[in-house]
Amino acid sequence: MELGNVTNSSECPSIDDFRNQVYSTSYSLITVLGLVGNGFALVVLIKTNRQQSPFHVYMLNLAVSDLLCVMTLPLRVIYYASKGKWNQGDFLCRISSYALYVNLYCSIYFMAAMSVTRFLAIVFPVQNLRLVTENRARLVCLGIWVLICLLSSPFLMTGQHFDPSTNKTKCFEPPGGGSVQKLVVLNYLSLVMGFVLPFLVILICYAGIVRTLLSRTNVARRQRGTGAKAIRMIVIVLLTFLVSFMPYHVQRTIHLSFLSRSDSSCSEKIAMQKSVVVTLCLAAANSCFDPLLYFFSGEGFRSRINSFRQSVRGSTTRHTTKLQPVAASDPGENHQLKAS
Repeated sequence: MELGNVTNSSECPSIDDFRNQVYSTSYSLITVLGLVGNGFALVVLIKTNRQQSPFHVYMLNLAVSDLLCVMTLPLRVIYYASKGKWNQGDFLCRISSYALYVNLYCSIYFMAAMSVTRFLAIVFPVQNLRLVTENRARLVCLGIWVLICLLSSPFLMTGQHFDPSTNKTKCFEPPGGGSVQKLVVLNYLSLVMGFVLPFLVILICYAGIVRTLLSRTNVARRQRGTGAKAIRMIVIVLLTFLVSFMPYHVQRTIHLSFLSRSDSSCSEKIAMQKSVVVTLCLAAANSCFDPLLYFFSGEGFRSRINSFRQSVRGSTTRHTTKLQPVAASDPGENHQLKAS
């Protein structure tokens, strides 16, 4: 069950065709872009593991979170391409819903942790050397995984169910007669803990970073590269929040309060349902934005790519060199066999 996917009364025209087409198309695109972008980033981060830093640890965990999510999206594509018929079993239904929300809120928290790390590096560069270490970054990541997995556990409680009106097994949708009040409680819990709190932390960090960068006289020249990375990070993270996270959380809250109204017209209900579809796709698309964060703001990520290319070329060259003596010895061996 998903917080946004709450259907309205059967008196109004169905948006099933719109929903199935938009979800299947969007999730297919997100799957391809997410797998390529995050898969490549993860390979580069693992292959250049010797160049570790706290920021590297957060990028690695963010890439893993994104990959775990996009690997479940093909199940959603199959479901909506089958016009809302679920054939993959109850376990995969629960895991698919759970993975989306774990990724959503892990992404937000990892971005908050990266923002705090960049804040300390720029505003408190001396204390940063002592406070920010790789081991502490790993502990923070472990804490984020545990916290988000526990807070998202209610999404494991509801799996597939049979809808007698359509004679289909459903997933990602609440069973008929479900309590809206329960969804409202879950929404406000995830809204405050999963979005508002980390977003406030991010805004405070960025305000401190911008204030410090504007007073350039107090910033050492060696921090100019760090400052450029911080500006790029601010732009990418804020765009991700404005495009992906914020519309979904705002619309979801409005939608759940809208469901308690009894005087809404069919046109309003249809518009509200369509906005659910669009904003949920935008929320899932956060996996496509994160590779931009690695490339433009990650500590030495582009240099990591160059190191990765050199290691690949080096291994290819070594492999070719090993094969050359074998190839060169073949004619001589044949000549000796003929002479005998």
